[in-house]
Amino acid sequence: MNKPSIYGLTLDQLGAWLEEHGHKKSRALQVWDGLYRQRTSDFGMMNAVKPEVAALLEEHFSIQTLAVHTKQESTDGTVKFLFKLEDGNLIETVLMRHKFGLSVCVTTQVGCNIGCSFCASGLLKKSRDLTSAEITEQIMKVQHFLDAAGKGELVSHIVVMGIGEPFDNFTHLVNFLRTVMDAKGLAIGPRHITVSTSGLADKIREFADLNLRVNLAVSLHAPNNELRTRIMKINRAIPIEELLPAIDYFMEKTNQRVTLEYILLREVNDQREHAMELAELIGDRRPSINVNLIPYNPVDEHSQYQRSDQDAILGFYDELKKQNVSVSVRLEHGTDIDAACGQLRSKQIKRMEKTPS
Repeated sequence: MNKPSIYGLTLDQLGAWLEEHGHKKSRALQVWDGLYRQRTSDFGMMNAVKPEVAALLEEHFSIQTLAVHTKQESTDGTVKFLFKLEDGNLIETVLMRHKFGLSVCVTTQVGCNIGCSFCASGLLKKSRDLTSAEITEQIMKVQHFLDAAGKGELVSHIVVMGIGEPFDNFTHLVNFLRTVMDAKGLAIGPRHITVSTSGLADKIREFADLNLRVNLAVSLHAPNNELRTRIMKINRAIPIEELLPAIDYFMEKTNQRVTLEYILLREVNDQREHAMELAELIGDRRPSINVNLIPYNPVDEHSQYQRSDQDAILGFYDELKKQNVSVSVRLEHGTDIDAACGQLRSKQIKRMEKTPS
């Protein structure tokens, strides 16, 4: 039986575990420093950790459970990793370079059941949730990659926008967030972290109640129920009139702005009238909402959708601006590699299925 990953424990949980096994709770800080500051992958190499503590940890935990299966590097510095989990499943993680720092997009599930009709992530249905350890280790694998380059670069931002619906894996998501935000570890501040949801209203409220100060992004992608249901089947269960009050609750509870993500699909949801309808939907929420327009990365299996042309993107943007809506266009990364989320994983699995055993 495989040993659990040490990355699955928060600092408090590690301290409690050590205390249960006859060691001082304070020893957890030394281990934590070895994991997240020294970033060693060997318990025995951790500075200040007593040999008997290192041996105990080695007996009960693993540090490395993810292996790099495939890696694609873009000319813009984006790196897409396809990691192989211990059970053989594949997940995607992406390193992106921005002017403000280095951002990592993590995956929270193996596959996705949300079923957005334009998305590569949902081509393969969810088989299981990732553990908090597997989510955290994605960050650490990318950081180890950066360490090996010897430039002293650090992961500074996290976006939880990879494969899967994060709020459908709520407990592991929260455990992961508490781990990476811990000031004694990676110390990535909550304002440098964004969690994206397709719109699980109850979980948005539950997340607000935790008041983690993490940024929230909601995948809206349409200004009305008819259109949103056509491209996002989750809207049948949680229509816009149920989603918006949950967003309101989050903003009131946390006093934070919310981003509405809107992927532009040619002649589907990208017309000026759609922008006007979106502005009307946002209404008096304008000061607390930012709309992030996302140019579409075409997916072979969803050939009914095409990328909006530049005129349509600019027209949509201009109309929202005219309506006094805060709006931005997402900067694209990795357009010369498998840019769409889930695309690399889907292609790799198809290749494996075609390869004779």
